[in-house]
Formats: sequence, C-alpha cells, structure tokens
Amino acid sequence: MATRPTEHWRRSVAEEARQIASGELDDDCAFSAELFPEAVLIRTDEVLQPFEREIATLTNPTDDEIFAAIERVVLALNKVNDDCDDAAYETDEREQLCEYIEESLAETGINVDAFAGRHGLTRHEITDKWRRW
Repeated sequence: MATRPTEHWRRSVAEEARQIASGELDDDCAFSAELFPEAVLIRTDEVLQPFEREIATLTNPTDDEIFAAIERVVLALNKVNDDCDDAAYETDEREQLCEYIEESLAETGINVDAFAGRHGLTRHEITDKWRRW
C-alpha cells in the first residue's frame, strides 16, 4: 500500500526530537518540526484520506473519472499550500506527494503509464494541469 508522505514526515519530526533529547543533535541544526508543522501534516492527511477512499471505489474507471480524482486531490493540496503562504511543500515533499498519487492509483489497478500516455503525458505529469505547489 502506498504510504502517505505525512507518515515519513512525522517519523522525521519524531526522530529529530529524539536526537535533540538525547543530545545527538543541537537545536540549531533541527529543521523537521519547522518543515513539517503538525497543522500541515493534519491538513495534508485530511486531503489524502478522501482521495484514498474515492479511488478505492473506482471500478474500471474512465479516464475522466481518474482525472477528476487527481484534480480534486491536487486542488485541495493547492489550498493547503496557499493557506501556508505557498510554503507547505518544498521540492522533495512535492515529489513525494506526486509519487504517492501515482502509486495510489497504480494500487487500484490503474496502469498509470498507459493512462498518462493516452493523453500525451508521462506519469509524472498527471498532476501538472492543476498543481501550484
């Protein structure tokens, strides 16, 4: 099952907190809690959960249905990012979110490469039409 990026981000915050508490890491070198504030993690999960539920119910989806699901999740992530002054997701996080969307679709049986190819895209471009993060 595709792992939500927020799970990785929470682990990073927890590991960094552990390292600070043990003295392995100086507070001045810590960045995870600032990069991944709990409010962003919660809001991102609130966006990804309905996407997961929606695509899990798709049976033999049309390309329009697939694009609609992608559009909804991307626009919702845009809103999170907009509400955070365009700072919710850095480059690595953007890539992780796109990969998560691709993997989630693939796990429901959608051939993402074939789907994208039918529209003159690569799998990595399926979010581009709507994505502002």
